[in-house]
Amino acid sequence: MKNIPDWRALYPFESHWLETPAGRVHYVDEGAGEETVVFVHGNPTWSFFYRNLILGLRDKFRCVAIDHLGMGLSDKPQDFSYRLADRIEHLDTLIRTLGLKQFHLVVHDWGGAIGIGAALRHLDKLGRIQIMNTAAFRSAHMPWQIGCCRLPLLGEVFVRGFNGFAGSATSMAVEKKLPPAVKAGYLHPHRNWHDRVAVARFVQDIPMNPAHPSYVTLLGIEECLPELASHPMQIVWGMKDFCFNKEFLDEWQRRFPQAHVHRLENAGHYLLEDEPEQTLELTRAFLTALS
Repeated sequence: MKNIPDWRALYPFESHWLETPAGRVHYVDEGAGEETVVFVHGNPTWSFFYRNLILGLRDKFRCVAIDHLGMGLSDKPQDFSYRLADRIEHLDTLIRTLGLKQFHLVVHDWGGAIGIGAALRHLDKLGRIQIMNTAAFRSAHMPWQIGCCRLPLLGEVFVRGFNGFAGSATSMAVEKKLPPAVKAGYLHPHRNWHDRVAVARFVQDIPMNPAHPSYVTLLGIEECLPELASHPMQIVWGMKDFCFNKEFLDEWQRRFPQAHVHRLENAGHYLLEDEPEQTLELTRAFLTALS
């Protein structure tokens, strides 16, 4: 049998679990700093995406990174709704369960809508916000590659049967080839049809019109974005992202002209893989800034 690179050495974190009616939600809770950073991933990643930031920050901060239900090491129920509102509720529950008094927020991909959606319920606890190739507002932009994964029946077979979404992302979402162990880490949670259910539902849950079940949830988040204006914000953006492209960055800047923006010209969607040292340096400097 062919040897599979061991990704666990890259992810040396103790597992923690949040019990929900739908199943166990896995999360990382590392470090013992007085300040907490909450990391929120999107699709098809998991807390593994943030491993280098956690390793580089846990000497100074408490680092909490959720695996959304159906993703990462969390349970993968087959009949759960997997809506944006569900994911926000789980993150909100985790924040409350951990008794976080103050926290900074780092978000990526659809972790933007989820993380901000939950943070809006805790504005008195929210500190700094780091935005990375994400959205928390409506958009008419959808790459054809994503659209194909939403096709009835064919999209389900491609995403769940052939691992077409998570598998393709390991090459399409980066500018630098992933080392075998890193690629194995991204693919570990998506080993079969059963395990890929949330990847498919995540794609289907992108609300492109008012009739979509998650449209009202996203609209509510978008309408509340001005409430974040008083919080320090940093935007770190991989400029070669085919999905969350420059149009999304421009929209963030229009809404938050006071945000500090760092464009990573040679990074794709998985910017933490393409520029690990620079993203860690930028994140640490932002979170430790005095003003």
